[in-house]
Amino acid sequence: MNKKILNLAIPNIISNISIPTLGIVDMALMGHMDSDAYIGAIALGSLIFNFIYWSLGFLRMGTSGFTAQARGRRDLPETILVFSRAAFIAIIMSIVLLLLQGPIESMSFLVLKGETRVEELAMTYFRIRVWAAPAALGQFALLGFFLGMQNARLPMVVLVLTNLINIICNYIFVMKLGMGSDGVALGTVIAQYSGLFTAIFFFRKYFRRLFKYWSLKATIQWDKLKHFLLINSDIFIRTMCLVVVFSIFTARSASVDLHNEGEDTILAVNSILMQFFMFFSFLIDGFAHASEALTGKLIGANNRQGLVRSIKLLFLWGTGISMLFTLIYLLGGDAIFRALTNNPEVIANAKPYFFWVVMIPMLSYTAFLWDGIFIGATAGPEMRNAMLISALLVFFPAYVLAGKYMGNHGLWLAFILFMIARGVTMQLMARKAVYSKVS
Repeated sequence: MNKKILNLAIPNIISNISIPTLGIVDMALMGHMDSDAYIGAIALGSLIFNFIYWSLGFLRMGTSGFTAQARGRRDLPETILVFSRAAFIAIIMSIVLLLLQGPIESMSFLVLKGETRVEELAMTYFRIRVWAAPAALGQFALLGFFLGMQNARLPMVVLVLTNLINIICNYIFVMKLGMGSDGVALGTVIAQYSGLFTAIFFFRKYFRRLFKYWSLKATIQWDKLKHFLLINSDIFIRTMCLVVVFSIFTARSASVDLHNEGEDTILAVNSILMQFFMFFSFLIDGFAHASEALTGKLIGANNRQGLVRSIKLLFLWGTGISMLFTLIYLLGGDAIFRALTNNPEVIANAKPYFFWVVMIPMLSYTAFLWDGIFIGATAGPEMRNAMLISALLVFFPAYVLAGKYMGNHGLWLAFILFMIARGVTMQLMARKAVYSKVS
């Protein structure tokens, strides 16, 4: 079982590491510009796309869970139909996003406030990067299908290639052509379409045999599409809560009422510190994605013994990874932070908050692993309820109370408590959500 976990986890870890690596490179490029407004612009602009893509994350999560269960039942026709429904919805949502990009931009910057220069840069960033939406959503469906079919190597190649192209383009556009945050946005567009075409190539090469089961009529059958959307609506609600929490964190970081320092400085500080969380999260998500595939397949095959054993081993791996990252952040965190920016004001203002980063790995890893297990079990209602409890009953009260008296420290405390609550609530719901699905 350890071998199966690692065969799925290691490719996911490699591919996931490339994602925060891209974020770190972007922050480093902006951190070495002549103004920290560029960091703020990337933070605000990226937040809009986080909101969009995370809210549509069910296209990947739902696809991987349903595909894995169908494969566990050896129902090959259903595997290709799960993918085709997800791809159909991705196409429709891409068209909607492009048609409504103007209203989306207007509403986003009514909510997200920053200094005038930051907002101007972020708006231009949005107008360029929005054209990558079709490629990003198409990859959601394709990569979810690959993972559900127990193949983590194809997503690894796609994501590593995508982010490598992105890094190269960003460096050329920013450092050589002087395009600033606009160059980062353009690099993302080019890289996303490169990744989409690569994923389509792999899909045709390795899964052509499944095309004989495909049916347009079955794909667009309303009852089936409605069922797919209803099942994934719980994942959508769960993801929206997560997006709201992260959005409030970033938006509040840009609020001058939160602290005595300049708003751009604290926004830059929290944006860079959050890269440490993102780096850890994408690594531990390698095991979470492995749990999606394994849990779905074992439930589809009705293998209770294998399910119980896989979950125990996943948490042993998670504990070890978390301890390692805690040591890395304790011993090398300052050097990592200074590599991200040479702005002395940002560095000085970040030091009082760095201990929150050190606490993140050990206090948050259970939330990531249970997320993957619940996705594989297609336990949408339980995921939704756990997130609602964590957001409404933990994060928001802590944010209001601690933020009022502790400033930016209170914001970080609320975020840490939120991550702890997610892990605890899903642990308590696991018997009904996961174990009850196998006999």
